[in-house]
Amino acid sequence: MAESLNFVAEPGQPTIVMKRNFDAPRHAVFAAWTQAEHVRHWWDPTGRPLAICEIDLRPAGRFRWVNQGAKGEDYPFVGSYVEVAPPERLVLKVTSPEALATLIFRESGSGTALTMTIACASIAARDELLQMRVDTDTACTLDNLAKYLEETH
Repeated sequence: MAESLNFVAEPGQPTIVMKRNFDAPRHAVFAAWTQAEHVRHWWDPTGRPLAICEIDLRPAGRFRWVNQGAKGEDYPFVGSYVEVAPPERLVLKVTSPEALATLIFRESGSGTALTMTIACASIAARDELLQMRVDTDTACTLDNLAKYLEETH
């Protein structure tokens, strides 16, 4: 059931919606998003393990995931959890650019359908994400996740 990323960013709207199916049970996909021992292996779009992966999985708990570039430069992804409802829903607040990401994990046959909606604070913030190539980076990251799930489940 694994497939490519379905990516939608409507002109004039501050949201981005991404969908992807995975050949793994919902609880496994949710765990892969919420446990540091999993996230560190698939989050970096380049496929390298994260340099830092800290998760305090509770409402108002913080997360910090740091990709390290080829020259040693750090690329942090930080924020906090707004809602944690295993294994169905995860809501994250990210800081740069400011956005609220809602992840819905739905059973789909023997696998999982993931819908990620990023609600940006403004159209300018949404455009910043698009300029940062959130589409291609997320596609690579979710390809990594699909491969990781295939290897571990």
